[in-house]
Formats: sequence, structure tokens, C-alpha cells
Amino acid sequence: MSNSKLAIIIGGSSGMGYATAENLVKQDIDVYILGNNQEKLMSAQQTLIEMSGASVTTIQANLYNEEDVSRVIKNIDAEQRHIQFLVNAAGYFNPKPFLEHKLSDYDIYMELNKAIFFISQAVVKNMAKHGGGSIVNIGSMWAKQAIKATPSSAYSMAKAGLHSLTQHMAMELADYNIRVNAVSPAVVKTPIYEAFIDPDNIDEVIDGFNDFHPIGRSGTPEDISKSINFLLQDDSNWVTGAIWDVDGGVTAGRN
Repeated sequence: MSNSKLAIIIGGSSGMGYATAENLVKQDIDVYILGNNQEKLMSAQQTLIEMSGASVTTIQANLYNEEDVSRVIKNIDAEQRHIQFLVNAAGYFNPKPFLEHKLSDYDIYMELNKAIFFISQAVVKNMAKHGGGSIVNIGSMWAKQAIKATPSSAYSMAKAGLHSLTQHMAMELADYNIRVNAVSPAVVKTPIYEAFIDPDNIDEVIDGFNDFHPIGRSGTPEDISKSINFLLQDDSNWVTGAIWDVDGGVTAGRN
């Protein structure tokens, strides 16, 4: 039997968002998972339901479509339950040299940030009305340092903006008992790389970055989701505005 806690995970049908959903449902926390691919959503929902008695609801939406984003916001506005947790895990990554970026390359990152901004605003209104909540954004190590092998200026610009948004939201929303933090991962084995790597070769390519990390391996969605779970929960109730480097040591120094 599920309890009254409710979480929304934007980008919850795969990767770090899905791993976070797994952690939450195992704690009997009801989740809404939002994704664009209906087949992935249904598969994720079925697997999550089999894990616990928590309620798992899917929201199919393309975050690049204004009508879809407006529909998501209307659904959130109509939600009577207290949304206690929000995880912004949706992402896109396709390295390209700065000189080769087109307007469409730029927009694909900034439009995603815009959707996250206004969906978060709707969730915050619910949290403020019900007495508080906790938000975790998934940022990126690339927002903090440039890696020549993976040129990603527009992506990194967008993620740096998300880091900054995290801090501004934390300051402004503290009076509403809402904490806002972010995680900043390095190379993590997720479907985000399918934009430019053959899915059949992803494991081999990502494993090629093992030695890039001082710990000696690339990350897994579960590695990141454990930190997200901690930041969401009351055990971290004196942490807000933090950008956590969950990156195998890369920010400290690279091999």
C-alpha cells in the first residue's frame, strides 16, 4: 500500500531518472514519470509497479512541444496531492565543435532548459501551497570544465545555466521550506549517448572512459541516483543550493 508521498521525475523512463524512480518506489513513494517515448514509459511503469506497492503514473510529453509542456503544467496545477519531490533528469547530449553549431543545435539545449524552468515553477507552486519540498536537478561536469575530446559548448552553457538556476531557486525558495540542489556527473552509462553512438557499441565506448576518472571507472545511473535520493530526503535537510560533483573524482583531477 503506497503512502502519501509523491514525486515527479522529468525524464524518468530511462537512465538516471529511471534509476531514481526505482529508489523512490522501493521506499513506497508514488511517482509520476514523464518521458517522450510511450513504449519506454509503459515498460518502465510495469517494471516499477512490480517492485513495490507504490503508484506509478506515466506522463507522455515532448518537452520541445509547447502544447505538450502546457499540458504537463496544467496537470500539475490540477494535482491536489502534495508533490514533495521533483527530479529534473531530462537531457540531450551530442558533442559538436563550436564552429559547426547551427541555430537548431543551440535551441535543442536551451528549449529543454525552458521547459524544465516552467514545469519546475508549476511544481514549486504546489510545494509552497503544501508546506515545502525538495528538488534535484541533473547538471553536468561539462558545465564546470571543457573537455577537448567532447566539444559541447551549447550543452555546457545550458547545464551551467541549470547549475545557476539551482542556486537562485534555493535562495528564493528557502522561505517556502523548499530545498533545491543539483548533481554534476561525469561520464555515466546512459541512453543519452545514443544521439551520436551506436546503441550496440555504447558499453564499449563508455568503458573507454574508465581511466578518465580517478576512481577508475565510468559511472552508472545507480551511482547518481543514490546521491539524488540522499539530496531529496530529510537526511540532507541542511543542504540547499549545492552542486554535488558525483563524477568519480574528475573535478578533483583527471588521470
